[in-house]
Amino acid sequence: MKLTILDPGHFHAALLQKSMVADIDPTVHVYADEGPELRDYVSRVESFNHRPDDPTRWQLVIHASPDFLERFIADRASGAAGEIVVIAGNNRRKTEYLTRAIAAGFHVLADKPMAIDADGFRLLEQAFANAGSNGLLLYDIMTERHEITTLLQKAFAALPPVFGELATGSEEDPAVTKESVHHFAKQVSGSPLKRPAWFFDTAQQGEGIVDVTTHLVDLVQWACFPDQAIDYRNDIRIVGARRWPTAISQAQFDEVTGLQRFPDFLRKDVGADGKLHVHANGEIRYRIRGVHAKVSVHWNFAAPAGGDTHFSILRGTRANLVIRQGEAQSWQPVLAIEPRDSANTAGLESALQRALPAVQQAYPGIDLKRAGAGWDVVVPASFHVGHEAHFGQVADEFLRYVKRGSLPAWEVSNLLAKYYTTTSALALALARPA
Repeated sequence: MKLTILDPGHFHAALLQKSMVADIDPTVHVYADEGPELRDYVSRVESFNHRPDDPTRWQLVIHASPDFLERFIADRASGAAGEIVVIAGNNRRKTEYLTRAIAAGFHVLADKPMAIDADGFRLLEQAFANAGSNGLLLYDIMTERHEITTLLQKAFAALPPVFGELATGSEEDPAVTKESVHHFAKQVSGSPLKRPAWFFDTAQQGEGIVDVTTHLVDLVQWACFPDQAIDYRNDIRIVGARRWPTAISQAQFDEVTGLQRFPDFLRKDVGADGKLHVHANGEIRYRIRGVHAKVSVHWNFAAPAGGDTHFSILRGTRANLVIRQGEAQSWQPVLAIEPRDSANTAGLESALQRALPAVQQAYPGIDLKRAGAGWDVVVPASFHVGHEAHFGQVADEFLRYVKRGSLPAWEVSNLLAKYYTTTSALALALARPA
């Protein structure tokens, strides 16, 4: 199969090519306007091609012009462009891009978020309808489903003798909580990441409440209601939402963009303190099939240590499943299994020992060790492949679906439920400012 890359403004586009992908032609057509984002993408892919260990063999055919979108559509009609397109860039036009790509006959693998506001969600709903009518697949890049502690949290939640049943929780004490901390200054593939200026403009990138929270909302659905279709019209109720800014100084902005002044389109977000106030932070409180959940994302400029972090808890009637990734865990995610009732520790330990072989069959080498009142799940180093490797895993997964001709039966409704949740929460947060 042939791969096309459309307007690769985000480094995630290149990460999908960090390794060769089975059954994908190494010749890749790229459509974009000239500029630093295209050059950064090409440079990153070339670095994969020329690395000493396991180099890739991508051959990029660049179509660079201001009318790149029309050329992209025309080349699909003529058969020159491949049947699969990757869209990872400026989110302002992403829903338009994927809608046009579906209409032109492409299967679409898109970086998150597919929609950044309510208008985008309505377009996305139509795009999915058009894809279904024309036998095309539309899918987003959910790398976090491939992270090992997340996989194990889901696996243990599916064991009633260990987890019990998912609690209902309350607005004050949700049954499911997921929190993600990200940083504007970070390393990617061993080098400092250079971000485009538009990444700091929520009109183009989207607010934090509709961006990284996409992963978190996805994991709530995927882990708590596995292989079940979520109907956003009946199963989702937004309880509350809020948003708040991260202040970025001019020197910090220069450090990650290389620009010595804020562009004019960001002037609207410069405060009296002279700093750029980016609404990258957000929190959503909602009910999904009656279960109270809370997801939140926080953006700092740079990490004191350890990089981006994740916290997650699923509360069961017998045990809580908790992922922590802080200094105590040496900044690596660790899954803990903690009894809900200390009087039931012995019974939970017996249930764990009976259940462990089945989990080990799926994930060889994992084990348990006592930690406080509960247990930490010990994971062999071979499972910690790193965030960047998950992009290749998503690509392989999507190709399997393309070959099969369909996504899992529940995926489309859950994709829509996910973006309904994030875009509706943004609308609520804007209507009820903190």
